[in-house]
Formats: sequence, C-alpha cells, structure tokens
Amino acid sequence: MLSTLLAFLGACTLIAASPGPSTVLIIKQSLHSRRSGILTVLGNETGVFVWGVVAAFGLTALLAASEVAYDVMRVVGAVVLVVFGAQMLWQARQAKGAADDGGGQGREKSGWASYRGGLLMNLANPKAAIFAMSFLPQFVPEGAPHLPAMVGLAALWAVYEVGYYSLYVWFVGRMKTVLSRAGVRRRLEQISGGVLLLLGARLALES
Repeated sequence: MLSTLLAFLGACTLIAASPGPSTVLIIKQSLHSRRSGILTVLGNETGVFVWGVVAAFGLTALLAASEVAYDVMRVVGAVVLVVFGAQMLWQARQAKGAADDGGGQGREKSGWASYRGGLLMNLANPKAAIFAMSFLPQFVPEGAPHLPAMVGLAALWAVYEVGYYSLYVWFVGRMKTVLSRAGVRRRLEQISGGVLLLLGARLALES
C-alpha cells in the first residue's frame, strides 16, 4: 500500500509539473495577489476532484467512447481557452494605456472570479476527463472497493496539487517586486494570453 501511494504521489508530481493552461492561469492570477492565486488553485483542484469522481463512476468512459461528446467538449474547451487568452491580451493592452496615462494598477479580481476561472479552465478540458479515467484506476489497490478507492485517490490528487501549486503562488509572491513592474507584468500578460490562444487554437483544430 505504501509503495502504491508513493508511486501515485510521484505520478501526481509529474502531472503537476507538466505545463498547461491551468499553470498559465495560476501564475497569471498570482501576479495580482496571493489570494487570487490560491483561489485559482482551489478552483482548478475542485475540477480535478470532479473529474476524478466522474471517472470513478465510469462516466468519462462515455466521453471517450462518443466522438460527438468529445468533440463538443473539445470545442467548448477551445472557446474557453481563447476567451481567457483574449482577456489577458486585453488586460495587457489596458495596462499599457494606464501606464502611458500615468494611471495605477487595475482592480483585483473578486475571490469568486478567481475560483471560477480555475474551475472553468479545468472542467472545460476534455483531456483532463480522459486522463483521470486512465490514470486513477492504475493505483487502486488489488481487492479494494473500486468506487471509494478512486474517489479517495481523486481527493488525494486534488489536495496534493493544492500544495504543489501553492509553491508557484508563493514563488510569484516572492518575486512580485520584479514581476509587478509595469513593463514586466504587461509582457507576462501578453505571453500568457498568447500561449492560451495557441493552446485553444490547437485544441479546436485537433481531429
């Protein structure tokens, strides 16, 4: 059991370390404040747990088996990524205008907006659903009840990633003096927005 748990946590670390849309959003929100970053992490991990529970009940198998259902999720996910990317580019443009006018920083997002952004980013990703279905069953101990074991693993996965991504939030907070400079922050907004637009386009064009 211990070796299975250690292997599971090691796999969770590799998954979390792989850059993706959620990572981009967490870092971007952490530039606003640690609170926004942490709430984005909590939203994202709520999505991880939801997909884990859905996988435990076998519902993601339907998504994997149905080309139409997967395509619908893929298009929705692409739209979400493009919208988030466009918002980031617009915010970078506004920040440039404010800097040129001598204005200050924009208002911080509400806590609910940060949490909702993290949740939506994860739930709109069909690959997260398929991955949960293929990932979690590999670590169910032999002879253990399948459903509660997978739900427990999903909860552990989400809690572990909260801790992992909190390190990102902490690091951005430590670097905030540098990262909050108008030019640096605007460039990071532009890069983040551009990355999400490209990821959205790639997801939309996948067959």
